[in-house]
Amino acid sequence: MEVLDPPAVRRWVRLAADALGTARADIDALNVFPVADGDTGTNLHLTMISAAEAVEALPEDVGAAVVWQTLAYGALVGARGNSGVIVSQALRGMAEVLKEREGTATDLREGLAKAALLARGAVARPVEGTVLSVLEAVAAGAGEGDLDATAREAAAEARAALRRTPDQLDVLARSGVVDAGGAGVAIIMEALAEVVTDSYTQRYDVPAPSRRVAPMTESGAGYEVMYLLDAEDEAVGKLRAELDTLGDSLVVVGGDGLWNVHVHVDEAGQAIEAALRVGRPHRIRVTYLAAPARTHRAAGGRGVVAVAAGDGIAALFEECGAVVVRREPGSTPSLPAMLAAIRESGSEVAVLPNDEGVRAVAVAAAEIAREDGVVVSVLPTKATVQGLAALAVHDPLRRFDDDVVAMTDAAGHTRYGHVTVADRQVLTSAGLSRPGDVLGMIDGDVAVIGDTLPEVAVLIVDRMVAGGGELVTLVTGTGAPEGLAQAVTEFLARTRPDVEVVVYEGEQGGYPLLIGVE
Repeated sequence: MEVLDPPAVRRWVRLAADALGTARADIDALNVFPVADGDTGTNLHLTMISAAEAVEALPEDVGAAVVWQTLAYGALVGARGNSGVIVSQALRGMAEVLKEREGTATDLREGLAKAALLARGAVARPVEGTVLSVLEAVAAGAGEGDLDATAREAAAEARAALRRTPDQLDVLARSGVVDAGGAGVAIIMEALAEVVTDSYTQRYDVPAPSRRVAPMTESGAGYEVMYLLDAEDEAVGKLRAELDTLGDSLVVVGGDGLWNVHVHVDEAGQAIEAALRVGRPHRIRVTYLAAPARTHRAAGGRGVVAVAAGDGIAALFEECGAVVVRREPGSTPSLPAMLAAIRESGSEVAVLPNDEGVRAVAVAAAEIAREDGVVVSVLPTKATVQGLAALAVHDPLRRFDDDVVAMTDAAGHTRYGHVTVADRQVLTSAGLSRPGDVLGMIDGDVAVIGDTLPEVAVLIVDRMVAGGGELVTLVTGTGAPEGLAQAVTEFLARTRPDVEVVVYEGEQGGYPLLIGVE
């Protein structure tokens, strides 16, 4: 083969994924560093499957730039475990070079060099005798021949470097194994050589451990925490520094606003809270390692956790039987507070975030609680009134899954709105608002700009019930003038006497009136 073209790249990624699947259990058995959790082969297999599936979803006629960028993206979002994240960054390095090239031998060598460079740069505290050493040996030993020779030498050098890993890392030597992540890289390089040469004969022979592998960790850290993170590039340096003080095995890969973060820590919540301070974490995974004895036990029974931003709202949720997590308007509750509430609530828990900004914290707490055996479902409630609607149909005697479906359905059929006073000039979907203007919002978007709270509240409720509705819920806040809820109630009595109106004193700050229409 003269060039590594897009069809060849597709074949390579699929062959590498399949080969890692064949060797998965053997690689898992080698896994002793940084923690002997026996999943490196599985993680690498899942990482390459994600890359292969992303590429295979592309049209057949797309060019090299799209194929390589998609390969890198698929590996990034699907990366699992320490080695999977590092390999995803290596693939990103190859992509950065080869997406703009023809795929010649020289291009491949430069791509392998960039792969090793980016992989090492992603690891906070690089250790020799690991996947990093194998990647660097591949880059250094790829030779100066044609594409066939380059691919063959890359595969051969990966095998040679893999055999050297026990000499570089004591824990491997003591356990009688080679590095598990390095074994995965060797298989990926062999798959590349097979595609390029169509005749490469070395076949995925993963050496078995020479003695029983005893669990050990780099520092005794008890949790593996992974998440994708939407964050500005400049914020990631701050996150990396903070996570480096919390644990070890820190790997941060990605760029252009999307990152994959991996770290081993004693307290999973701290690693997730650090991410919340710089961006939006999602696909959060928390896994126990060989770690500390579990000191938290789920309470028995069924429970609901509800987040509330006012004393009256909190009292309403508590009257309905929910464990309440308090927050100030515009802020999110702490992860420890959310986690404690879930653990207090029972062995099956529905969580009502009641605000889009709170959902990430709720999901993170749920992931940790599940490791304690708690069954947790975070419902998609974006507003207090949706949480109230969900709680109204909660039935602890119903099967948990059925109860979650009923609560989710009730929340989903509740439109939400609110009125507030603008504190600055801003361009909205309803026009330019100035400080002191009254804003009426429906489902998160500004729909009305007016002069007085009663005027705007009536206009918003009129629009919301125009699409149908049988029940209107009004929740007054600390800034509500006397008669605000009454003005809306009287308007509905004149125009929609068929609609039931319920008024609560929520005592929330920032929003004089919350509105729900079911």
